[in-house]
Amino acid sequence: MTIKDIGPKPQSFDIENATKENLDYRAVAWSGRYLQVTLMSIPVGGDIGLEAHPETDQFLRLDAGHGHVQMGPAKDDMPFEKDVSDGWCVLVPAGTWHNITNIGPTPMQVYAIYAPAHHKPGKVQATSAVADADQDDAPANWSVQRSPALDKHG
Repeated sequence: MTIKDIGPKPQSFDIENATKENLDYRAVAWSGRYLQVTLMSIPVGGDIGLEAHPETDQFLRLDAGHGHVQMGPAKDDMPFEKDVSDGWCVLVPAGTWHNITNIGPTPMQVYAIYAPAHHKPGKVQATSAVADADQDDAPANWSVQRSPALDKHG
């Protein structure tokens, strides 16, 4: 199942199947003016990537696989730790450093919901290395963005 990001128009799709079938590190499934949905596939031993979003709460849900969540006030102080699997959600308060590492024997399939949008509508990045190197991943100019506070990456 391939989801086409149609921008801030009404949309409906089977998010569980789309998440499980996604083979890319990140695929933007829907971009609204205030909210964005991305699908992620994290390889065995890989992780989502240590980061903090100063002005963004984030919701992540595992639809397949097993992960280890770490969260805290600083990248070297993450006292919250929890193992998660299919059906679990991870709620990340704004400003919280966080990461999820795939600790299972299969890819970890995740979807993320956050506001405002962080990525270019429809953007697909096959691997985390491709995502890290991507210089063309800005949200659409029609999306409502937060103040210039920058996200932090570990």
